[in-house]
Amino acid sequence: MNNEQPVRIIQVGAGGMGRAWLGAIGRSPDAELVGLVDIAPGAAEAALESTRTPSVPTATSLPELLRRVEADAVVNVTIPEAHVDVSISALSAGLPVLCEKPAAENTAAALSMAAAAEVSGRLMMISQSRRYYGHVVALGELITRIGGAGLVECSFYKAPHFGGFRDQMDYPLLIDMAIHQFDLARLLIGSDPVSIFCESFNPDWSWYAGDAAAQVSTVFDGGTRFAFTGSWCSPGLETSWNGDWRISGPNGTARWDGDHAPTAETAEGQPIPVTVPDLPAEINGSLAEFITALRGGPVPDGEVHSNILSLLMVEAAVRSARSGQREKLAGLLQEAYEVAVQSEQRPAVRAALAGWSSVHDLIGRPYHGVTTDAGV
Repeated sequence: MNNEQPVRIIQVGAGGMGRAWLGAIGRSPDAELVGLVDIAPGAAEAALESTRTPSVPTATSLPELLRRVEADAVVNVTIPEAHVDVSISALSAGLPVLCEKPAAENTAAALSMAAAAEVSGRLMMISQSRRYYGHVVALGELITRIGGAGLVECSFYKAPHFGGFRDQMDYPLLIDMAIHQFDLARLLIGSDPVSIFCESFNPDWSWYAGDAAAQVSTVFDGGTRFAFTGSWCSPGLETSWNGDWRISGPNGTARWDGDHAPTAETAEGQPIPVTVPDLPAEINGSLAEFITALRGGPVPDGEVHSNILSLLMVEAAVRSARSGQREKLAGLLQEAYEVAVQSEQRPAVRAALAGWSSVHDLIGRPYHGVTTDAGV
């Protein structure tokens, strides 16, 4: 297949987010849905009908569908607990994977996923959809103009009544939402997080069983500080789902309200002009970058080895909330690696994990030992 033909995609997962991905694949001129999988009988067919997606072969497992359908890639939109098994199944079949965030239910499991990508030699990318805005690209340019990010603050105040599992989680804000802001902080700051201190709590008017609010302080390599204050039970004057950002540098300050074009001002009080590029947004942008990589483009920054640090930030924040101590990410990463090596049952994946000279040398940056030119 040449680069003129669309990438043939099997999607696994037909729930609410799965239906959003069906729309993204349907809108892309570079993608073609060739199959849909969901473990619930009839769910795939119902999703296709409700989204008015052209009928394609369906199944209740990926291996079952792969026996009947030829594909170039898999989009994994299952629940986090299923991410590893589905992704490794696809990688083992020689197919690159684009997986919804978070990479896995915990860092140890995500490390196994990274090792499986190495074994297969195929791209394993995590979709962090809130990276994909022209506004974010413009904000990054403004940060360069103000001399880099020295102090980064993000405020996030929403009041969603989800119902269901989120209402019963111990740390709904941190585990289900904050990874978006943590990941954006990594992108905008451009260095690795070193340590995190978190205080989480639940206001007495909250409708959540667990802590729906938190204040997080993160130190990044090079000394940049990132402060996150968030709440999922703050009705009135709500922020964007992306949060409200302020970045201070030696030559000025940049602001982004999460919805509109960012602004910036020099130390002398002069506005800094900004140009916002027109780019595919959210999951549309994630899919576009994935396909570009499969057609021989660069390894995306969302490649699983790099993305794991965003998941580790969430785990570190939860650990700090429980311990009351500042948590160092290097120690937590080493701990997760040891768990991964001990618990991994797939011989080839375990051998790859055991062969790492240092988990710290591999995690936090894209792995370039995968084949991005998949012939599509």
